[in-house]
Amino acid sequence: MIRSKSNYRKTLFQVILFFMMTSSASAQLTFKQQQLTFPRVRGAYEDSWISLQNQLKTAKFDGPLQLYIAAYKTEGLLEVWAKRTKDKEYRLFKTYKFCAHSGTLGPKVQEGDYQTPEGIYYINIFNPMSNFHLSLGVNYPNSVDKKRSGSKPTGGDIYIHGNCVTVGCIPLTDEKIKEVYVLAVEAQNSGQTQIPVHIFPFKMNKANLDKFAVKFPQQKAFWASLQPAYQLFEQHKIVPHTLISEGKYTFK
Repeated sequence: MIRSKSNYRKTLFQVILFFMMTSSASAQLTFKQQQLTFPRVRGAYEDSWISLQNQLKTAKFDGPLQLYIAAYKTEGLLEVWAKRTKDKEYRLFKTYKFCAHSGTLGPKVQEGDYQTPEGIYYINIFNPMSNFHLSLGVNYPNSVDKKRSGSKPTGGDIYIHGNCVTVGCIPLTDEKIKEVYVLAVEAQNSGQTQIPVHIFPFKMNKANLDKFAVKFPQQKAFWASLQPAYQLFEQHKIVPHTLISEGKYTFK
């Protein structure tokens, strides 16, 4: 047992020392160069970047890239919208299907409820060593989620990831998460420090809102407050500015 603890401390020290040395060296690298030090990210680029570059070129997305991601739980779709940094409006670039689902309609309320959140978020974590191949974390819970949950634990660790399993995240196949991850790396490397991720219960047109509000009347008020984000983007193809006050969203 003493030898085991000694070996553990030695290994832990080596890991800490490694990260201290590499963090100093990586400070001189761009975000993309840092990400490419990880084998799975290099593999994702090797597998998908040439094809994505050709698709971006065909779609006239040449130059520094910015992204907007919209997810729709009922339809099981993840839309990746893109624009050049010099452009004003986004255009739809690619659509990916969820490969698994969890929970039902309605926002995530507490830890362990298996719900996928609904709301206005952004990517706050790039995880190149994920248990689910590659993963992009979203900043759940935000203050709206915390207000809704009250004293209940909100849970966390919500990701867009690979591996086709979920207890509240947005799962894609490993091949698809490679593409989304690479695109997100390119956008972050181009200077987009917050990639918006809007998670909706469904395509939030009036017909859908009316239909699903009958089935989930307890969600009607929240969905009505979220709907303007969908409508403003549909109308202008610009991500609306989001304000959060007293646990509620407002958009302009």
